[in-house]
Amino acid sequence: MLIQENVPLAPLTTLQVGGPAQYFIEAKTIADAQEAVELAGSRSLPMFVLGGGSNLVISDAGWSGVVLKIAIGGIEERTQDGKTIFEVGAGEEWDKFVVSAVSRNCSGVECLSGIPGSVGGTPVQNVGAYGQEVAETIQSVTALEIQTRQVCELNNKDCGFRYRTSIFNTTHRGRYIILKVSYGLGPGGKPHPQYADLENHFAGWSEGPTLADVREAVRKIRASKGMLITEGDPDCRSAGSFFKNPVLSADGFDRLSKRAAEKNLQIPSYPALESQRKVSAAWLVEHSGFSKGFVSGKVGISRKHALAIVNQGEATAADVVALKNQIQDRVEEIWGIHLEPEPVFVGF
Repeated sequence: MLIQENVPLAPLTTLQVGGPAQYFIEAKTIADAQEAVELAGSRSLPMFVLGGGSNLVISDAGWSGVVLKIAIGGIEERTQDGKTIFEVGAGEEWDKFVVSAVSRNCSGVECLSGIPGSVGGTPVQNVGAYGQEVAETIQSVTALEIQTRQVCELNNKDCGFRYRTSIFNTTHRGRYIILKVSYGLGPGGKPHPQYADLENHFAGWSEGPTLADVREAVRKIRASKGMLITEGDPDCRSAGSFFKNPVLSADGFDRLSKRAAEKNLQIPSYPALESQRKVSAAWLVEHSGFSKGFVSGKVGISRKHALAIVNQGEATAADVVALKNQIQDRVEEIWGIHLEPEPVFVGF
């Protein structure tokens, strides 16, 4: 196992900010991960687990301790109870797995095409987009329990999935390292593009789209919003959607609607949970003075998507946090809603 020192972390993230790792280890096997955990424990060093770096803000000071990059690959396929089970290494590129599933005509993740990052990160935040989320297909998660150094398997229910959350980023944050994820997909399944953007894209089609059609459409839509990693596109220097869509109670939604009505505006929303409503964070940001293309020094808002904070070039993590705070303060002042950030903040 190779242990490197003072490794720059910014190039390993899509936002491209942050300082170095004191120690850096790449684990290509489960044994590597166990050995890295043993090393960090024996030296009383804090450890951070790095995946694809796509939903991450690393501080300018970097990480004083061990950064463990999970690079366990592989996609294995089997049939079980009428489903096609894909067991995927946590270090595998997410979109590579989606390509594999679609090529095998297995439905359940096609609307999650083009999302950057690695497979291991998907259960943590219950990654979702365009009407799908991984909680719908994850069968189990193979994980390393840090304290015991034992490998265990958690089923879907054990993971406690909710909107953009799981036990891995809430109640059991820091307890597990995800090693593999198993997904149960529908063999020969047909897509059900129910998200508004996809419905509009396929409006007028005489025949229903295939899984490949949906994948292509999602990638085009993501590209139009700067949410597809494209070489040379400055709007891609981001951590993706920076704020979660607020989920409000009925009373909270009524209060927000009244504020909007006072400004002759109508809140776009859709049913989320029982007696609750999910509100567009992008709409709140744009109607608080932060339009697409907004620039503040070396950071700004994507020209294609109001939820993406972008690195205009040579930005620091402090620049990113300053704009985040500015947006949060303004949205709370105008709309009475506190926006929750979606990325993971490391070393702050």
